Amino acid sequence: MPWMKRCSLTFWNATKGIISKERCDALRQHLLARYTEVYAPLKVMNFATAFLKYLAKTHFDTRYQAFDLFLEMPKGLKARKHVTSRIVTKADVENILAGIETAYQKNEIDEEQCLHYRAIMLFGAFTGQRPQATTARLTVGQFRTAVSQKKPVIDVLPEQDKIRYQHYCPFHPQVVDIVRPLLDCRRNDEPMFKQLLFERWLKQQKVPLLHVRHPFVPSDLRKFCEQMGDILQWEQSNKNYILTHGVSGVDWRFYKHPLPEHGHDVSMKYWKDTTLKCDLPGYNTLWGSLVGKSRRRTTTLGTLYEGDNGHHSRVFRALHRLIIFHFF
Repeated sequence: MPWMKRCSLTFWNATKGIISKERCDALRQHLLARYTEVYAPLKVMNFATAFLKYLAKTHFDTRYQAFDLFLEMPKGLKARKHVTSRIVTKADVENILAGIETAYQKNEIDEEQCLHYRAIMLFGAFTGQRPQATTARLTVGQFRTAVSQKKPVIDVLPEQDKIRYQHYCPFHPQVVDIVRPLLDCRRNDEPMFKQLLFERWLKQQKVPLLHVRHPFVPSDLRKFCEQMGDILQWEQSNKNYILTHGVSGVDWRFYKHPLPEHGHDVSMKYWKDTTLKCDLPGYNTLWGSLVGKSRRRTTTLGTLYEGDNGHHSRVFRALHRLIIFHFF
């Protein structure tokens, strides 16, 4: 590994093959003078300590390990612990939703992008899932199964979670309403959301947060879910399970295993009365025209190549498939 080679070279240049208090002190002073951060000198000193331990074993001489005393980092004051500087409120999320509506009305994004972006915002705000590790990997089939249930819950697989923790994620009624139309005419194995396209668009907008001087980023949806949950006094166990926070303890590994319907009931107990303003005029008409346009094309071309005395034209059939593929 490159870092190991650099560590060994630094150690050799300082000691020249001689292990003594003076050489170890010289190595320590060199590292502290060269680097301003903590991690680089600490890595070299850890390498030197491990090498001295190796020498003690191979030479059967414990005196090598006695020089560990001269390779310790100086004691310093620990940084003051503080809460996150990013405060994400309901108004921040609604600002982005309003920005999506404005971009659509100005023809900066098309109908399909508008619906996908709004769905990503609502799903991320109400579920708190990680943007790239989870949201971008969920499939249409998983959403189709979730919205068909009486209590809509999506099963997040281990490979779709950062810590590989399989868990159930309940849907808020607004999430169900926004994702249901996006399932039409799509394959089960394709990604549900256009996450990368949304993140690129959001990065270009540079919408500032209301309480801090930073632009809104996709991970702020997860922070909003966490911070809004505190305001709603969301039950800690249910929140940790859905967000996969703090689930590495003994109680989670050996005792807890909430059922999907129970997780949905507990979550909705706190979130059901919380709604995000995302009214887009003509939303149902917009999506209906988008799907209806495809169906009209299908019907027209089908009549063309089926009405020729029962003889199907291969040209029309190929054109039919090409248009459907291009549209979706």
